[in-house]
Amino acid sequence: MDVERAALALSAEAREVTERRLLVLAGDRERGYDALKTVLEALPVGIGETTLVGPDDRLRCKHLETAESGRLLGATRSVVAVDAHATLRPNALGSVVGAVDGGGLLILLVPALEGWPDRRDGFDESLAVPPFGLEDVSGRFRERLVSTLGAHRGVAIADVDRDRLLRDGLTHPTPRLPDEGFELPDDHLFPTAAYDACLTGDQADALAAFESLVEPEPRAVVCEADRGRGKSSALGLAAACFAARGEDVLVTAPAFRNARELFDRTEELLTELDSTTERPEPGQVDAGDGSVEFRPPEEAVEAAGAGEPDLTFVDEAAAVPVRRLTDLLAADRLAFATTVHGYEGAGRGFSVRFMDRLAESRHDVRELALAEPIRYAAGDPVEAWAGHALELGARPAVGQVVADATPETASYRRLDPDELATDETLLGEAFGLLVLAHYRTEPDDLARVLDAPNLHVRALTHDGHVVAVCLLAREGGLSAEWRAGMYEGERIRGNMIPDVLTSQLRDEEAGRLRGLRVMRIATHHAARSRGLGSLLLRRVREEFGDADWLGTGFGATPELVSFWDENGYGAVHCSTTRNDASGEYSTIMLAPTSEAGRELADRHGARFARRFPAIASDSLSDLDPDVARGLLESIDIDPPALSLSDGEWRIVAGSAYGPGLFDVDPGPFRTLVVRYFLDGRELGLSARERRLLVARVLEAREWAAAADLLGYHSTGQCMRALGDALCPLVDAYGGEAALAVRDRFE
Repeated sequence: MDVERAALALSAEAREVTERRLLVLAGDRERGYDALKTVLEALPVGIGETTLVGPDDRLRCKHLETAESGRLLGATRSVVAVDAHATLRPNALGSVVGAVDGGGLLILLVPALEGWPDRRDGFDESLAVPPFGLEDVSGRFRERLVSTLGAHRGVAIADVDRDRLLRDGLTHPTPRLPDEGFELPDDHLFPTAAYDACLTGDQADALAAFESLVEPEPRAVVCEADRGRGKSSALGLAAACFAARGEDVLVTAPAFRNARELFDRTEELLTELDSTTERPEPGQVDAGDGSVEFRPPEEAVEAAGAGEPDLTFVDEAAAVPVRRLTDLLAADRLAFATTVHGYEGAGRGFSVRFMDRLAESRHDVRELALAEPIRYAAGDPVEAWAGHALELGARPAVGQVVADATPETASYRRLDPDELATDETLLGEAFGLLVLAHYRTEPDDLARVLDAPNLHVRALTHDGHVVAVCLLAREGGLSAEWRAGMYEGERIRGNMIPDVLTSQLRDEEAGRLRGLRVMRIATHHAARSRGLGSLLLRRVREEFGDADWLGTGFGATPELVSFWDENGYGAVHCSTTRNDASGEYSTIMLAPTSEAGRELADRHGARFARRFPAIASDSLSDLDPDVARGLLESIDIDPPALSLSDGEWRIVAGSAYGPGLFDVDPGPFRTLVVRYFLDGRELGLSARERRLLVARVLEAREWAAAADLLGYHSTGQCMRALGDALCPLVDAYGGEAALAVRDRFE
C-alpha cells in the first residue's frame, strides 16, 4: 500500500473542487502514527495549518486534547488528525469536522474497523452509570460509524496492519463552472466594501436584509443556516456597517467563542473602511462614534431593558435560553443568527420555542435562510458523511403525515436500540423530536441513545411515524456503598434525582429505590395540545411497573410545571440558582408508583413545602410567581394543621380586615399562604391575587416592585389588594381569634 500516494491524490482532488476528504488510518496505533507522519510530510500543507486532536502531543503541529476540541469552533485548518484509539467522543468529532477548510483533509486514526465496535473506550466508561458496568455498554454507535465510513463518497480507508488501501475515496467529480458572483443590490445603504467582503450571494442577501434595521423602529431579522454558511460573518459585516454609521451594537451569544468570527469580520471591514478602529480587549471594537461590544446573555438582557445599545445582535441564538431571548425583545432593533443543524444548538427548536413569541411581539420580523457553504463547495462529501453519522440533520416526520394524530389513533411503541441503529427513518424521526425537546442536543446524545444501558426510548406513532417521543433514564437501585459515597459528596454518574435527594437534601436512603427519570419528552409541533404527551407518560407508567417512582428535572416555567402537575408529578426540590443552560430555576418532580415511592415523594414534598417560604424570600425571590404557585400546588400531601397562635391570627386578620400591617410580622402570613396553595383551593381569588400572594408574601418583594410586576397603579393600591386577597383565606382557615377580628371590622 502506498498511503502517501493515496493521500496526495485525495488531497489534490479536494483542492481541485474546494471540497474536503476523509482519510481513515485503521489498525495498530503505532502503525497509524507512522502512516500519519508519512502523509503529513508529503502533503503540500504547512505544519502551522495542521492540528492533532488526541491524548498525546506526538507531532510538530498544534495539539489539542480531545476534551479541548471545542476550541476548534470557528477555526479553519487545512488538516485535522484525530487519534480515536483511546476514546471517541462524538462531540469532538463534530467539532473537528467543522474546522476543516475546503480542499483540506480530515484524518482519523482508529482501531481495526472489524473489531472497533466491540472495543470499549473512555467515552464508553461515561455511559456505564451505576449500577451498570462497562460490560453493559454496547457498541452500536461505532458499528453505525464504521458502516457510514464504508458507504459514503470521499472517504478513503487504509488498513495499516495489512498495508492495504481498502478505499481510495476519490469521487472523480466533474469540473465545476466558475462562480459568476452576485450583483450589488440597488439603492444599498451599506458601503460597497461590505458587499465586496461577502463570499456568496446568500451572504449578500443577508447583508441587504440587515439594512432594514437602519430605521429606528421595532424590527427583527432572523437568519438561519446550517454550519459553515457564513451567517456569523454576515452578522459581523452588518455590525461593522452600523458601527461605522456611529451606532452602538451589542452582541451576545452563549459564550464569546461563539461570536469570535463575528468580531473578526467586524474588525476587518472597519479597517477596510478606514474607520478609526480600536480593540481594547476581546469582545470590544471601537470605531469612532460607534462600537461593537460583546456581553453574556444575562448582561445583554439588562442592557437591552435599559435601552443602552442602538442594536442588539444574537449569534448562535438557538443555544441561548428562550427566556433570555424573550427578555431581549425589550430592544427595538434586533438580529438573530442561528444554526439549523449542529451541536451548537438546534435551529428548529429555536423556531418552535421562540419564533411564535417573536411573531407576537411589536417587532416587524424578516426571516431568511443561507444555503450556500462558505468554506467548502456545496455537496461536500465530508459534510454529508458527518451529517449522516452524527445525525446532525435529524428531522421529525413532515407535519402532514402526523397532523391528524390523536390519542385514539396513536400507538405506543418501544424503540429498541438495535432497531434504531438499523432503521434510518425511525432514528431520524425520533432523534429529530428529541432535538426539539432540548435547546441543545449533541452528537454525544446519539451515542447515549444507542449504547447507554440505563436509557430507554419510548414513542407514540401515527400511521407508522413518530408523533411523540420520550427519553427515559434508569436511576437508583444503588448499593449501600454507593449511597454512602453519594451522601459523603461523591458524584454518581447518571443518577441525577437520587444525587440531589441524597447529597443536597441529605436523604441517604433515597438512592435505594429504583426510579425512572424522564430526561426529555417532545410532541410533534403539528400535533400538540391534544393530550399525546400525557398519553405517552401514562403508557410509560403502565409499562415500567417495577419502578418505585417516575421523575423529571427541568428548567421551571409555568407551562411546564402545569403539564407535569396534571400528569401526577409533584415538586420535591427547586434549585436556588438559575441553570446556565436554560436560564431558569431547575426543579425536580416525582410521581410515585409504589408504596415506598409514595413515602419518598410525601417525605420530600412535605420538606419542600416547609422550607419553601425561607428560600422564596431569599435565593428564589425573583422566581416567576406562577412557577412558585404551581410548584406548591403540585405537592400531593395531607397538609399539616395550621399552628398559628391567637396573636398571630389577630395580626393576619387585622391586616386583611382592619388597620393591621403585613410588615409587622410576615411569618404567619407565609404559613397561611403556603397552606392555601397546598390545598389547591381557589377560594374565589383571581390569578392576579394569587400572584400577589407569592410576590409580596412568599418572595418578600418590595411593595413598589410587586406593584410594578403585577400592574398596580401605586403601592397603596397593591397594599389594599393584598388585604382583599387575604380575606378569603382568613374566612376559610381562621380560628376564633381571627374571626373575632373579622367580625369587629366588617
